[in-house]
Amino acid sequence: MENKDILYVAMKQSAVDMNCSIDDFLCEENRVVLSGVNPEARKYLELPFSCNLVSYGNNIVASVQEDYREIVEHYISQYQVERCFETPNMHVLNDALQEHGMRICFMAEYFLPNLKLLEKKFCSYELRIMEQKDFADLYTDSWSNALCEKRKQLDVLGVGAYKKDKLVGLAGCSADCDTMWQIGVDVLPEYRRHGIASALTSTLAIEILNRGKVPFYCAAWSNIKSVRNAIKSGFRPAWVEMTAKPQQMVAEFNRR
Repeated sequence: MENKDILYVAMKQSAVDMNCSIDDFLCEENRVVLSGVNPEARKYLELPFSCNLVSYGNNIVASVQEDYREIVEHYISQYQVERCFETPNMHVLNDALQEHGMRICFMAEYFLPNLKLLEKKFCSYELRIMEQKDFADLYTDSWSNALCEKRKQLDVLGVGAYKKDKLVGLAGCSADCDTMWQIGVDVLPEYRRHGIASALTSTLAIEILNRGKVPFYCAAWSNIKSVRNAIKSGFRPAWVEMTAKPQQMVAEFNRR
């Protein structure tokens, strides 16, 4: 694969998730499409979307329910692409959606490996390739970014960093769809800042590519540590998403 092939795979998957065409991400004009349910979509998505905005940098593709089409069309026609994903402009969309019981909930940046930069990083700890059977006892708070207890069946591959027989860092990947596996990583607090995260992430990314899948990495734009790890590991920003959810769900998140 080349970088262009990796980007194409990601856009193709986004088109499945958003119920649109891959060409919609490549044009200069914004697009609004009706969301739908697709069994090939990323497993963790709750479809159909009420309102989900995606940009690969050229434009915005919005996947919505019909009730919100006019609101979203008006919003994305008012501001520059990048401004639609941040405050203060984002409040305009949030205020309009709130009148219908919805609020902006998730905002994330997604990263893809750059094959010209991706290489196996090293650290001073032993790295071991791990498979699903090795995760059975690891569904704890310490490894909650690397593994997902709610979707154990999707955790298919990992790389562990060991100090003798003690697991001190773990990168795991979730088979979220047929072509793309998502990487998450955790390092025990007392072992951080020693290059473990990038060694785990880069090694796992290469293992995923060797299996014919595209690795991807997600981080909140404000999670500087996670974004730095993505960059250090050979990943680069590829697309952004912003998702609205019912007010009650947002309130539940805020009570945690």
